[in-house]
Amino acid sequence: MSDISDTSQSYTTDLSFWSKDHKLGISTQSIHQLYTAAKHAFMSSLQQYKKVRLDTSSSLTTIETELMKHSRALLLLSCDFGTAWNWRKEVVMKKQNILLYLDELLLSTLVLSYSPKSERAWSHRRWVIKMIAGKHTNLEEILRNESELAKRIAEKSKMNYRAWNHRCWLVSYMPESQVIDELIKYRDWAGLHVADNSCFHYRSRLMSRTLEDSWYKQDLKATQVCQLWKEEITWSEMLIKRYIGREALWLYRRFLSVSWIKHFAGRMGGTHLDLFVENELKLFRSCKVIPDNVFEDYQSQAMFAAIYIMWLIKQMDEGEGVRCLEKVGEELEEVVNNVCPEKAFLLDLVRTKNNRV
Repeated sequence: MSDISDTSQSYTTDLSFWSKDHKLGISTQSIHQLYTAAKHAFMSSLQQYKKVRLDTSSSLTTIETELMKHSRALLLLSCDFGTAWNWRKEVVMKKQNILLYLDELLLSTLVLSYSPKSERAWSHRRWVIKMIAGKHTNLEEILRNESELAKRIAEKSKMNYRAWNHRCWLVSYMPESQVIDELIKYRDWAGLHVADNSCFHYRSRLMSRTLEDSWYKQDLKATQVCQLWKEEITWSEMLIKRYIGREALWLYRRFLSVSWIKHFAGRMGGTHLDLFVENELKLFRSCKVIPDNVFEDYQSQAMFAAIYIMWLIKQMDEGEGVRCLEKVGEELEEVVNNVCPEKAFLLDLVRTKNNRV
C-alpha cells in the first residue's frame, strides 16, 4: 500500500498517528483520506487481478500479493467492506494453503479487537473453519482458541450476540471430549454471569450436543452423560437459590427440565419422573417465600418460580398434570394473586388443559 505509506510523513507532523506498545492510533481527521486511498488501491489491484486471474504467469502471484495487501489495509479501516472479504476468500481458497487460512484468522482477530460486533469478521472466521475442518490436525486446538476468543470478546463487549452466536456455532465441530471440557471448564465462569442469557444459551447448546451422535445410547456413555445432566441440574438449582430473581437461570432450568424428562426420566421409569417432579415442587416452595428483605428481589423470585411450575405442568401428560396440580394448585394461586395477578390467566390455561376449570 505504497500510496498510503508515502503520505504518512505529512500526517505524523500534526499528530495524525500515534503509536505506543505496538498499538496504533489514527486521528479521525485522517481516517477519510486513508480510507479513500485504501479503497482506490484495492479497487485498482482488483481490476488487475480480474484480468489475469486465470493466468499461471509469475505476474499473477505479484498481483495476488498486492490484492491481499490492499484488501487488508482497507478492512482495517472499514471492517464491513464485504467485497474485500469475498476476494480474500477467492485467493485463499484457490491456493489451498493451510497457513493462509490461519492468516485469515489472525486478520479477523485484529479486526475484532477494535470492532467486536463486526458480522463480516465473525462470518469470515466461520468460513475459514469450514475450509480447514477435516484438513488440519490441530482443529481441536483451533476450536478451543476460538471459544476462548469469543468468551473474551463477549466479556469486554456487552450484549454481543454475534460473539455468542459464533461460539454456539463452534459446538457442532467439537468432539465429545471438548464439549464435556467446555461444560466443566466454564461452569464457574457462567456462575459469575447469571444475568447473561446468552451465556446459558451456549450451555444449552453444549448440553444438547451430549445427546447427539448416539452418545447417550451406549451403555457406558449413557451413564456418563446422565451423571453430567444430574450435576448440571443440581448446579442450576444452587444458582437459583443463591442469586435471587434472575430470569436467565429460570429459563435455563426450563431447558434442563424438559430435556431430562424427555431423554432420561422417561427411560428410567415413572419413579424417577415422580422424584424429579417432587424436587421441582420443593424448589418452588423454597422460592415462593417472600421475607421482609429490601436487598433481594424475592417477589421476582416467587413469580419466576410460579411461572416455571405452571410451564412444567403444561409439559406433562394429562394424568401427571392433574396430580401435580392437586399437590400445588392452591399454593400456585396464592403466589400468583400476591405477586403477579396479571399472570393469573396462565394458571387458568393450565387448569383448563388438565380439566381443572
